[in-house]
Amino acid sequence: MTLIPIQSLRRESALPPPVVESVRLRISGMHCASCVSRVEGALASVPGVAQARVNLATMRAEVDLGTPLDAGVLAAAVREAGYDAHVVTALVADDAEQRERAVELAVVRKRFLLALAFGAPVVVIAHLSLLPLPAAAAALVGGTAAAWAQWLLATPVQFIAGLPFLRGTWRGITKRAPDMDMLVGIGTLAAYAYSVFALFEPSAPTSGAAMGVGHGAGPALYFDTSVTIVSLILLGRLLEAGAKSRASQAMRKLLELRPKTAHRLRAAGDAQGEDVTLDLVQVGDLLRVRPGERVPVDGIVMEGRSTVDASLVTGESLPVEVSPGARVTGATFNQTGAFTLRAEHVGADSQLMRIVAMVERAQSTKASVQSLADRIAAVFVPAVLVVAAVTAASWLFAGAGMTTALMRMVAVLIVACPCALGLATPTALIVATGRGAELGLIVRDARALEAAARVRTVVFDKTGTLTLGALQVVAVVAAPGQSEEAVLLAAATTEARSEHPIARAIIRAARERGQQPQAVEDFGAAPGRGVWALREGRVIVAGRDDLLAEYGADAAPIAADRARLEAQGRTVLAVAEGGTLLGLLALADTARADAAAAVRALRAQGCRVHMLTGDRPASASALALEVGIEPANVIAGVLPSEKAARIAALRAAAPVAMVGDGINDAPALASADVGFAMASGTDIAMEASGFTLVRGDLLSVVDAVRLSRRTMQVIRQNLFLAFAYNVILIPVAAGVLAPLLAPGGAVGPVLGWQGTLHPMLASLAMALSSVSVVSSSVRLRGFR
Repeated sequence: MTLIPIQSLRRESALPPPVVESVRLRISGMHCASCVSRVEGALASVPGVAQARVNLATMRAEVDLGTPLDAGVLAAAVREAGYDAHVVTALVADDAEQRERAVELAVVRKRFLLALAFGAPVVVIAHLSLLPLPAAAAALVGGTAAAWAQWLLATPVQFIAGLPFLRGTWRGITKRAPDMDMLVGIGTLAAYAYSVFALFEPSAPTSGAAMGVGHGAGPALYFDTSVTIVSLILLGRLLEAGAKSRASQAMRKLLELRPKTAHRLRAAGDAQGEDVTLDLVQVGDLLRVRPGERVPVDGIVMEGRSTVDASLVTGESLPVEVSPGARVTGATFNQTGAFTLRAEHVGADSQLMRIVAMVERAQSTKASVQSLADRIAAVFVPAVLVVAAVTAASWLFAGAGMTTALMRMVAVLIVACPCALGLATPTALIVATGRGAELGLIVRDARALEAAARVRTVVFDKTGTLTLGALQVVAVVAAPGQSEEAVLLAAATTEARSEHPIARAIIRAARERGQQPQAVEDFGAAPGRGVWALREGRVIVAGRDDLLAEYGADAAPIAADRARLEAQGRTVLAVAEGGTLLGLLALADTARADAAAAVRALRAQGCRVHMLTGDRPASASALALEVGIEPANVIAGVLPSEKAARIAALRAAAPVAMVGDGINDAPALASADVGFAMASGTDIAMEASGFTLVRGDLLSVVDAVRLSRRTMQVIRQNLFLAFAYNVILIPVAAGVLAPLLAPGGAVGPVLGWQGTLHPMLASLAMALSSVSVVSSSVRLRGFR
């Protein structure tokens, strides 16, 4: 048999450039989609980089290299673009990276508290004129002393709490890389600088002619505007960080399942052993697992019995009994008994770490629906700067005055939010892939989620997918004058030396009934017809009727039973001993317990269900009838080399998902719009698939389709929020709708609104836009 290289299984259009190595970078200083576009561009410009993907939600970059390259060169390219970068090796944020993030968050929190402490008095002083104060008090709050107090209090907010925005502004100017920090920096500096000018220049316009709110009749000061903007945006970043943390908690939960140590035995029978850290465990080590402990690594049980809860790793809801020979997965919970295991997969090769690696790779990919947002983000900030300048110039030209023009320009700069565009897709992917991992659904990449959401036809392989993949004796028919026990014992004795799956099924059935195959003097096989054995001078035969006839046995008395069972798709063997007919056995690969439920659930989701198999039509049709697949949707007798063509024909009518487990399914899995591979199947099948079903049950397919549809729905909602927010509020901030919304306009009298957006309200709206998008994504945590 010739194995097909996995590279040849993928459609030519989907082949990426050859990758020799992937490098992960931790990026600091990104706050919006424009930052992401800038960092990706910087990395992609480095010779030798095949592809660069930057994730705003995880603050990481995944760089695929076409040629070997020093990671320091990549970090330097990011720093040259105005951001900071460090090489990381951990799949997800390790303890050191978590500490680094905690320090960064603490700095933001301190800046916010400083802005609140100094900014709140500024706002209070600026708005005291709204209160019905006595004449003396009103003169005081509107006088020079109050104005100077605002300046003194606003200065540390502008230049200490708001330092990141000023740095961003300088970086944007010097690197020609404008981003959201530059918008905020220019906006707050404009309000602050104009207020300082008004404070020192007596001829400056008074706030009575301005669009500001709550200012007295003195100079037009907007210190309250600048401090409020800085405070609200810092608050928004704190809230956003908390929402991001909730979005990625699924992966952290999985990693926290790993025990820190393992109890290693020096040799079999060692009663003491020693506790060692997990990184010291090697393949072949004997480890003791006691009640209430987590299994340290993947392995095989050597002695002892217990029940193991694997729900948090595989999504399997019921505890599984384990005994010698059973395989156990690292990080699962040992409930009752104690057992000894031999380590089989450790470190990055363990199932848990492979799951984490696959999820982390999926989270670094981009959905195609994000491409529009990326293209807009690349030009968003420069476009906003132009709109802000045009806004100021237009209002000045219209004779509205400097203060009105300034405030509307600042409102445009502040309200524009590329952050929401950058967070709309990656936050949803992080939550969805993390939640999927908790449910035993491992997503290969964002495109797999998109494809699964569109699926309208689901094709199942038969053997090992819809069925258990192991033959079982389902019927024993005794010939007249014989007993079922005699039939089964003779068949088991004949098959005792055979390694065929049929032989194993017959011997297992005999032992389950308390019968043991007897010793034979000789054994032989007739390929495609059956087997024979010599016991105590008598020949026992099991197989087709023509083979029995060669040894003098007539199978005619059970011909009707054979025809009936074969019509049901069973594999039938007649048994004879010494020329005497004993009876027949029927074997079948039984359907999985959840197969019928999965078919019904997929139909309820609007999917057509097909079966694709190389098995005989009678056998395939019998199984289809059992699990509820329509006879017209059964495609039987298909060679492995023909499966991909059959999938392609179905794809012409509707998007197709293929579910399989074997090497022979790999071409079909790769040819479908999306493939689902059973984790119990082969590595090549999983490599060719978009999803790996760790749980190993067919209802996982239903969950995967539902999760994908829900994820794409949330992504579309997020992008709508992000686009709608900017499309609506930027014109409002610019005052475009003022003629319509003002008191004399068509809508103004109804709304009681001036048709303008004060910069302080703009900053609040901008902060809430990012938080709303991330919070929208976190809803996927509740997927059931």
